[in-house]
Amino acid sequence: MYVLMQLSAAMLGGLLMTRLAKKLQLPAVTAYLVAGVLLGPFCLGKLGFVFRSPAEVESLNLISQMALGFIAFTIGNEFRLEQLKHMGRQAITVGILQAVITTFLVDVGLIVLHGLFPQVISVSSAITLGAIAAATAPAATLMVVRQYKAEGPMTKLLLLVVAIDDAVGLVVFAASFGIATALESGTVSLKSVLAEPALEIVLSLLLGGLAGLALHLIEKYFHSGSKRLCLSISCVLFTVGASMQEFTVAGVHIGFSLLLVCMMAGTVFCNICDFSESLMEHIDDWTAPLYVLFFVLSGAELDLQILSNPMVLLIGGVYIVIRSAGKYLGAYGSCALTNCNDSIRKYLGITLLPQAGVSLGMALTAQQLQDGATIRSVVLFSVLVYELVGPTLTKYALTAAGEIHAEGRTDRRRGNQPAPLFHLGRQEEHRPE
Repeated sequence: MYVLMQLSAAMLGGLLMTRLAKKLQLPAVTAYLVAGVLLGPFCLGKLGFVFRSPAEVESLNLISQMALGFIAFTIGNEFRLEQLKHMGRQAITVGILQAVITTFLVDVGLIVLHGLFPQVISVSSAITLGAIAAATAPAATLMVVRQYKAEGPMTKLLLLVVAIDDAVGLVVFAASFGIATALESGTVSLKSVLAEPALEIVLSLLLGGLAGLALHLIEKYFHSGSKRLCLSISCVLFTVGASMQEFTVAGVHIGFSLLLVCMMAGTVFCNICDFSESLMEHIDDWTAPLYVLFFVLSGAELDLQILSNPMVLLIGGVYIVIRSAGKYLGAYGSCALTNCNDSIRKYLGITLLPQAGVSLGMALTAQQLQDGATIRSVVLFSVLVYELVGPTLTKYALTAAGEIHAEGRTDRRRGNQPAPLFHLGRQEEHRPE
């Protein structure tokens, strides 16, 4: 009973917060996150309302996993062959270079911090945080794009880059974490540095491809839109569950990336199914409440207690500043290298700042290091900052690039339209300057 009431309060709180966010011209994602913080165990939860402890929020983790699966499946829709012919080389180049440059700059910055204050952060922690810095959260970006119906070359490139970024982040983190472990233990494991991350990526893509193919083969037996929608939802749920499996073969740990698996499933399905665009629109409608819960729960997970730790604030501040510079400079340089237009060069890096689920998963793995608790706290602090500020910056960048229209009333049947002007009690036609 209480769980149902928690979910109801989370959804209602998120929706009510969007009314205030609308007046402040903030994205709905920010409203959901703020609502989650207020309803979480560090605000109203302390008074016994809604989420009374972190454990209660964590118990609803299945909802977050489901939402991530649908978000990744939807992003897979962007990898259509026609689009990849035009932007594939740019997306791969930008996706790889901006992640590597960000990791390099954060590594250098934190190692310098270690040289100045050896007691604050170790070299192994600096290298690990540098790898975590490469990760970009696709969820907040996708929601901003949807809310404002952003459309244009930068939006298309952005969605491709955040998808590629996940695979690059896994490889960079595996290599950096292997080096960090070797620095602390004195032994280097090629298995953990090369074999396991390569297997994870290959098996994730294979599992996702099979899931997308299976969905296409089965949907041929159903003809109504509602039945095909149910089939698609069941496929994504099964794929999410399958991607959460872990096992060991001949001493090699084998796991899957939920985002990569579901992205690949969406990519394969959308490239071989003739009516996938229509089906994706129906899935978007069905998943809207799920996304609200996902972001409210994400906000409730943000640990405000870390703000009282001066060491975390110091390392976190350096990490955020250098990572932001790395994302911007990395995107700018790689866009220049691939001959992107000026607006993409200027603004793409700003849209790559959000961090969330992937980075937190990496931080959980990094807890095996001697300073693992510090790494996790720094990542939590950065997630707190990036998740609250990132969606607004993404909106700003897409607007500055000319891919979001002037904000006004929107509905599902038309793009974002400028709000009408009212003067002396009568409505006047909006005339652009």
